[in-house]
Amino acid sequence: MQRSLLALAVYVMAFTVRAHEGMWLPTLLKGIEGDMQAAGLKLTAEDIYSINKGSLKDAIVLFGGGCTAEVIGSQGLILTNHHCGFGAITDHSTVENDLLRNGFWAKDLGQELRNPGLTATFVIRMEDVTDRIVPQLEAGQTEAQRREAVTRLSAPIIKEATEGTHYAAVVRPFNYGNSYYLIVTETFRDVRLVGAPPDGIGKFGGDTDNWMWPRHNADMSLFRIYTGPDGKPADPADANIPFKPRHVLPMSLEGPQEGEFAMIFGFPGNTQRYLSSFAVEYVMEKADPMRIAMRTASLGVIDAAMRSNDRTRLQYADKQAGISNAWKKWIGELRGLKELNTLQRKRDYETAYAAQAREKGQDHYAAVIDQLRTLYGEYIPYATARDLFVEMVYYGPDVLRFADGFQDLIDGHEKLRAEGKLAQAVSDRLSGAEGYFKNHDVAVDKAVFKALLPIYRKHIPAALAPAVLREIDTKYKGSTDAWVDALYARSVFADELRLKAALRNPSAKAMQKLAADPLYRVARSFFSTFLDQVRPQHAAVGDRIETAMRTYVKGMMELYPEKTYWPDANSTLRLSYGQVEGSRPRDGVTYEPFTTLDGVIAKHVPGDPEFNVPQRLIDLHKAKDYGRYGANGTLPVCFTSSLHTTGGNSGSPVLNGRGELIGLNFDRTWESTMSDIQFDPAKCRNICVDVRYILFLIDIYADADHLLKEMTIVEPPVAPHTIELPIHR
Repeated sequence: MQRSLLALAVYVMAFTVRAHEGMWLPTLLKGIEGDMQAAGLKLTAEDIYSINKGSLKDAIVLFGGGCTAEVIGSQGLILTNHHCGFGAITDHSTVENDLLRNGFWAKDLGQELRNPGLTATFVIRMEDVTDRIVPQLEAGQTEAQRREAVTRLSAPIIKEATEGTHYAAVVRPFNYGNSYYLIVTETFRDVRLVGAPPDGIGKFGGDTDNWMWPRHNADMSLFRIYTGPDGKPADPADANIPFKPRHVLPMSLEGPQEGEFAMIFGFPGNTQRYLSSFAVEYVMEKADPMRIAMRTASLGVIDAAMRSNDRTRLQYADKQAGISNAWKKWIGELRGLKELNTLQRKRDYETAYAAQAREKGQDHYAAVIDQLRTLYGEYIPYATARDLFVEMVYYGPDVLRFADGFQDLIDGHEKLRAEGKLAQAVSDRLSGAEGYFKNHDVAVDKAVFKALLPIYRKHIPAALAPAVLREIDTKYKGSTDAWVDALYARSVFADELRLKAALRNPSAKAMQKLAADPLYRVARSFFSTFLDQVRPQHAAVGDRIETAMRTYVKGMMELYPEKTYWPDANSTLRLSYGQVEGSRPRDGVTYEPFTTLDGVIAKHVPGDPEFNVPQRLIDLHKAKDYGRYGANGTLPVCFTSSLHTTGGNSGSPVLNGRGELIGLNFDRTWESTMSDIQFDPAKCRNICVDVRYILFLIDIYADADHLLKEMTIVEPPVAPHTIELPIHR
């Protein structure tokens, strides 16, 4: 208990020093309640997070695996970003019925579209269980032994929390394993698409505006959670009914006001506030430049192909969005870290840290700096190889993963035949191949392979390169293009008809031919090299870094107890707060906090794939038909606030001091992208869609006012009347 109280103390101590920084665990809000209320919060910590009654946390949803959504309707209606729902919207789109381009609005429950595999998860409660875990861990354990021990110690805690319920639970480490929390959740498996604006509204500005301010897009989409007839999670089925929420966020017609208190509640994915200088050096001098180069090359191919025809545009829309988002983020991150002189500041801190440790007789804390230096010397070659593998195999040519997916069939065909499962395995592979070729263009894939391969070869450590790449020099005189051309020309994995023919008679001889297929051999070489030579060493050295970082971070808290220590984001529920405000990110540059529909129309370029506005929106602007959502003769669109966010906060609600929705978070300014590593309260701003624009699009633009009937819409507060008193002379 004493350890937990100490952890709480260091989390909240000196909180007012940098009020906008921090992603706070909701269980600790009682400790900072006074600070938040002084900043403008009108609620209590219990109103935000409670396990005894409905609270704000009961409206916050982990959407899929990596975004946030929030409940805004009494029948389970949830709001998230357009880019978070992008995959679902794209999956339902065809050239003939292009929901991505035209938008989609279900007129009733029967028109809402199912999305297999999409989930919505609520946090039921969180509990600090550090004192049930850490005291029982033995000193000197390896990370693998420690993980095994934590799993064993967590099992009865999880059982105790979930037995007799349909809930799930997990025990998660925080602060590199210096503390542990139990998180109990409820996951719903039937989540249906309700509405999405056309990409000319929801993705307006495209890659050009991504991460930028001023911003003018309505990055929003609507889904609905369904349950079984008993109100509990169920697989998608006709008998399912809309979810009955425990809390619904009210929608504020007043919208955001400059200077007012604002907070964000969601599931931020990953921050790295405590990285050592050695890690930051790798990010700045190796990882980011290398990954930027890889994605610049692939985007050059994919963007051109998507502009060529609608079929290719739909095939690659989701892949392109995934590649470009991190690409532009890394460019901004690199610039921001350089501007803030982050690397030198980290080095200076470590020098002071070691000196402070020695002065206080804590030599083991001083020694950890040299340990980290040595470990990163070992780690960087494997980190480089891993990053390159991810870029090449998961964001590069799709054929590598596709071909490697046949390994179980090729290597295990004899066992499958003996078990009578071969025919089904072949059928499954044929079915998967149909989907692959439907969403795949061989010419584009080959061009991506050609674009990335020279960059990959330039950076991969020679000892960790796939052996198959030697063929380029031995057989093709160093020409990567000629090698790739030969692979695609000779492989059945680049030709749907030839692949189907090869699988028509899955004999042992046919499987041997597939095993010798050029693209299959290349895919296997990439995967086996990574799995056998890179991943084990990357994990082993990474574990030793984790151990050192646990000591390093614990040392920070003990050596500098007056500073603020919040645990890095790890996709668990967090709250950040600040205010609605603009910024001055660079000399001579001022960002106003609001944009309007006037700015959307000013950016409109007819026919441009990024800036083409639907005619209906142009007409509504011309007529100034904004309903009750306009302000000052125009329509609010986006705003910025000083809330600490990261990936995973996409789709998070931005709330005022009364807990009313004023905006939908969807991005950061480009000057803020380094905030995962170093937060600068003067520069860092998150970007949000104004709630009034969201309501306008649902009500006026889409004529989907039936959805408003299940919402709680709060009128602007009425200013008190001024009473003039008579003046006595």
